[in-house]
Amino acid sequence: MKKKLESKIREWLEPPFDKSTHLAISKLRENSEVLEDAFYKDLEFGTGGMRGIMGVGTNRINQYTLGKSTQGLSDYLKKKFKGEIKTVIAYDCRKNSKSLARKVADVFSANGIKVFLYSDLRSTPQLSFTVRHLKANCGIVLTASHNPPEYNGYKVYWEDGGQIVPPQDQEIIRQIEKTKFDKILSKPNDSLIEIIGDELDKAFIDASLKLGLLEIDLRSNFKIVFTSLHGTSITAVPQVLKNAGYNNVNIVAAQAKPDGNFPTVKSPNPEDPEALKLAIEEAEKLNADIVIGTDPDSDRLGVAVRDLDNKFYLLNGNQTMVVMTYYLLENWKKKNNLNGKQFIASTIVSSPMIKKIALSYGVKYMETLTGFKWIGKMINDFSQNHFIAGGEESYGFLFGDFVRDKDAIASSLLICEIFNELKEKNKSFLSILTDCYIKYGFYSEKLVTKKLDGLNGRKKIELIIDNFRKNPPKKIGNSDVLFKEDYLSGEKLNLKTKKTEKIKLPKSNLIILKCEDETSLCIRPSGTEPKIKYYFSVNSSLKSSDHYIKIKSDLDSKLNQLIKELV
Repeated sequence: MKKKLESKIREWLEPPFDKSTHLAISKLRENSEVLEDAFYKDLEFGTGGMRGIMGVGTNRINQYTLGKSTQGLSDYLKKKFKGEIKTVIAYDCRKNSKSLARKVADVFSANGIKVFLYSDLRSTPQLSFTVRHLKANCGIVLTASHNPPEYNGYKVYWEDGGQIVPPQDQEIIRQIEKTKFDKILSKPNDSLIEIIGDELDKAFIDASLKLGLLEIDLRSNFKIVFTSLHGTSITAVPQVLKNAGYNNVNIVAAQAKPDGNFPTVKSPNPEDPEALKLAIEEAEKLNADIVIGTDPDSDRLGVAVRDLDNKFYLLNGNQTMVVMTYYLLENWKKKNNLNGKQFIASTIVSSPMIKKIALSYGVKYMETLTGFKWIGKMINDFSQNHFIAGGEESYGFLFGDFVRDKDAIASSLLICEIFNELKEKNKSFLSILTDCYIKYGFYSEKLVTKKLDGLNGRKKIELIIDNFRKNPPKKIGNSDVLFKEDYLSGEKLNLKTKKTEKIKLPKSNLIILKCEDETSLCIRPSGTEPKIKYYFSVNSSLKSSDHYIKIKSDLDSKLNQLIKELV
């Protein structure tokens, strides 16, 4: 290991690596642990593309690791497509995103590939839309989504506007792996780089409006507090809402300016209640109807609503997804558009309620691995059926197919339309959510993550998951474990009968335990950060809204006890 590591480091001390890289490596030698972490492996494509800490080294985001990926991708594109090859590049508010995007454009153009490069930061949903709109062969967005400020990333989209999936992903990865750093073509052909902007913004906003508007008469009285958390959604969400007729949109000024340092939050993640703290404080002062916030690249949506005490609290991703799915299906039903040829999609770690809701409307339900690229793939694979919507617990939702990734822009409009309609009927979001709990079962979920940095952290994560795989608990709480689903081996084992059956999804390092009372626990490593993730789900029946507080308290207590026992 040491010899291999030293060999990698020595390579980076020679051309084509520049003097600033050599100096940075010399500086890293002062801390052997940090140096090892920078070089001990190559950055990998995970559930959200290639993502990592910025800096020098093979395990870092820098002009060379991105150059190598772009050169490998260029070689693959030239093998795959004949004639003119076109790609689109967008980038978010991250530090170095603009300069790295230009480096990527340079490599593409040096390889004779036409590049449409956004003039300034744009959202991930808009990149997905633009690939389809311009009939490009692929797209790149420079983003680390909701990761901490020191991260950046590189997400690859295919000609359908979705992230790369099998077989393209492995074929591209193999091409990148055999690409040498000294083979990167980096002298740009400026005639092949076209700067784009306003005209694509209009097309994207118009498409979002066409998709997200419900049949509502009055929008001007609906009071919204919105935060972009220093990210890219400031370029689209306010415009979409304004064009829809929402004139009372209050933007959190302290978080409106795009800034890769994310100075007002510990984490720019709308899953984190603290990230929406400023927005909620403003909403309380203004007596607003709703709070919405997005992550830096605008694919995740956080929503805060009023509780029974009239105080704002943050919904989890499952709750938002449940109500949006329910509302969309209700609208399709009212218009007599449901004919059995539609489908709803979700992931194996999301709420079981989504399946129950879909089936109650006679709509097909399809389930896939974590990562929205798999939902995008479904839209292609099952084109004979009409995709209505898809979502995952990690605050991602997509409806319609003009975008092929989770989309916080159109979803922001949809959730405001739903809330506005509820307000007109003197109903609350909580009342609709409670109705769903009564109809489909009261499900409550919680995600717990543990961060374990570096090579030793990676080994610990592998050890925890391996032990969980070989020695799963026989009980979760007071309920017997009935099934163990191991997505790495591709087998579902009935622990009582010892019978196995094949899992019909791609292999992934993920294990799910399911109990007789439908309690479940999933464990997997993060695809983008040095973390291990635990997904808990518990449930109960809810007879009436009068019992909501009691049942919620019971489920919260059960979740907390399970976390104490198993994490």
